[in-house]
Amino acid sequence: MKKIIVMGVGNYILSDEGVGIHVIKELEKMQWPENVEIYDCGTTGILSFHKFVEADILIAVDAIALKEEPGTIKVYNKDDIMLSRVPMKISPHQIGFQETLFQAELHSHAPEVVTLIGVVPESYAAGTELSECIAEKLPEIVEITAQYINRYIEEYKVC
Repeated sequence: MKKIIVMGVGNYILSDEGVGIHVIKELEKMQWPENVEIYDCGTTGILSFHKFVEADILIAVDAIALKEEPGTIKVYNKDDIMLSRVPMKISPHQIGFQETLFQAELHSHAPEVVTLIGVVPESYAAGTELSECIAEKLPEIVEITAQYINRYIEEYKVC
C-alpha cells in the first residue's frame, strides 16, 4: 500500500505563515485510512527528512511568496518544485521544504508523487491567528487538500 503523508509547513506564530499548520489541525479532526498520516512539520525543514523518505505520496500545504492577491491558492506538482517553478521563501539560514525534497531526490528516497498547495499570505504579523482574509479561505484550503488526499487514496488504492 502507498503511504500518503500530508504535511503542514510554516511558522504557527507568524499569522498567515502558519496556514499549513491551521490546515493540518482541521484535517486531524477527520477520519483517514491508516496509510494517511497528517503531520505538523512546522519549521523543522531538514529535520523532517524522514517523512520525505517514508512517503510514497507527499502533500504539503504552505504559504508561498507570490505577487498575487492574498488568499490566492496555487497547486504545484513535483516537477514544478524540482525545476524551481515554485516561489518559495528560502532563508539562507534554514533548509526548507524545497531543499529537503532536493536532498531526498539526491538520495533516491523522494516520494513518487508530490503536491504543494500554496497560499499567498496577507500578514506575517506575530500571533497565532490567521488574517481575516486567510481565515475566510481556510475551509476552501482544507477542502482542496482533502480532495487531493481522496484522489490519491482512490488513484493509488490506499485504504
